[in-house]
Amino acid sequence: MHFLKLILRNTLRHKLRSGLTVLGIIVAIVAFGLLRTVVDAWYSGAEGSSDTRLITRNAISLVFPLPIKYQERIRKIEGVTAITHASWFGGVYVSEKNFFPQFAIDAKTYFDVYPEFLIPPAEINAFLIDRKGCVVGRKLADTYGFEIGDTVPLRGTIYPGTWRFTVRAIYDGAEAKTDISQFFFHWDYLNETRKKATARKTSRKTDWVGVYAINISESNRAAEISNKVDAMFRNSLAETRTETEKAFQLSFVAMTEAIVVAIRIVSFVVILILLAVMANTMAMTARERIGEYATLKALGFSHHFLAGLIYGESMAIAFVGAIIGILLTFPVTDKFSEQVGTLFPVFGVSLETIYMQAIAAFSVGITAAVFPAYRVAQISIVEGLRSIG
Repeated sequence: MHFLKLILRNTLRHKLRSGLTVLGIIVAIVAFGLLRTVVDAWYSGAEGSSDTRLITRNAISLVFPLPIKYQERIRKIEGVTAITHASWFGGVYVSEKNFFPQFAIDAKTYFDVYPEFLIPPAEINAFLIDRKGCVVGRKLADTYGFEIGDTVPLRGTIYPGTWRFTVRAIYDGAEAKTDISQFFFHWDYLNETRKKATARKTSRKTDWVGVYAINISESNRAAEISNKVDAMFRNSLAETRTETEKAFQLSFVAMTEAIVVAIRIVSFVVILILLAVMANTMAMTARERIGEYATLKALGFSHHFLAGLIYGESMAIAFVGAIIGILLTFPVTDKFSEQVGTLFPVFGVSLETIYMQAIAAFSVGITAAVFPAYRVAQISIVEGLRSIG
């Protein structure tokens, strides 16, 4: 009990210095947590993917479409339990900064393949019977204030013109990692409109889709079924590449891997800066109290007891800063999420991030006290008493 009192009094002896050190820890822990959350958000699509879902796209590039007639041929492959398709729309809502994913989908089959999108039966029925209806995610609705019955105009970039859709359903996610920031509408409506616009021309934008999403019976058959799908269309005008949904999502992350690596490096640099600040504080503390430690040694206290005082003070400062920093991480990330809108579909502090923040603070607290504790343990009584005054 007396030992803890000594630690507390030592910590509060220089309130300004201790307070500034705690403030530095708080800032570093919050920054570390925010950066780690950004990295997690980058991988959220892959982490939330299903291991029994495959994605088939054009073998050349994702920008090239696939014929709609492929769907029935893929459906007949053994092990395929369901199939649907989606096409990237790329429209602009009000201004370019309002980015969110927009897909023209096979309305009758899409939500069977993606059961993690939860929609009330009445709303999904309203969507199915309205050719110009759309389904929006909860986060998208909250961000832009969309409500059932609202009209959402999108200015087409890939498909020119102003397209107007009516919100018929708002979906929620079955899990925290489910993307609830997407916008879906009828592919039939898009396809028929394009056919009318190109009635006298031959257009590759009609009767073509972007990707196929395939549900399979067993995850361990993913490679086998993928090979069967690609073999079926080998040497055709539109060869395919089929992969797991996770691999498909990770391919997008790979395009920006340098940014992810940079963010990770910066997050650990923040911890190194925190270590430098903490080590400087503890070194100053130990240097100022050399005479006191020598007196305690002369009174019979062991060097383990003195080292414990230093470690205890360092851990106390780190602990307070870590607790406050972790608690502040949540409102800071929420505010950041509001600012970026739907840029990161899934953005939240994970349990792993909290653990990493706590471990980082603990490691800094221990490491910062190593050299001061060693110095105090090695200094002789005579040498220590000479430093008084």
